[in-house]
Amino acid sequence: MSTYDENESKLMRKAKENPFVPVGMAGFFAIVGYRLWKMKSRGDTKMSVHLIHMRVAAQGFVVGAMTIGVLFSMYRDYFAKPKETQEAQSK
Repeated sequence: MSTYDENESKLMRKAKENPFVPVGMAGFFAIVGYRLWKMKSRGDTKMSVHLIHMRVAAQGFVVGAMTIGVLFSMYRDYFAKPKETQEAQSK
């Protein structure tokens, strides 16, 4: 069985490898929290429409964060690394 410290370090290691996952999660919870707070003053909007808008906004933020994360990872793997390896080989 793994201990709490091992799980915590694994989570932190994963967050350092792909920093956009915690950003996506934080944005998701921020949007959901904000939209739940705004539910008091939704006016004539039906509850189902308000919840659908909240879901679409939260999912859109997460998909955007994942897309930026993938693009950043591709940049790091294909553009930044070859320069580092060329510099290491020339020394």
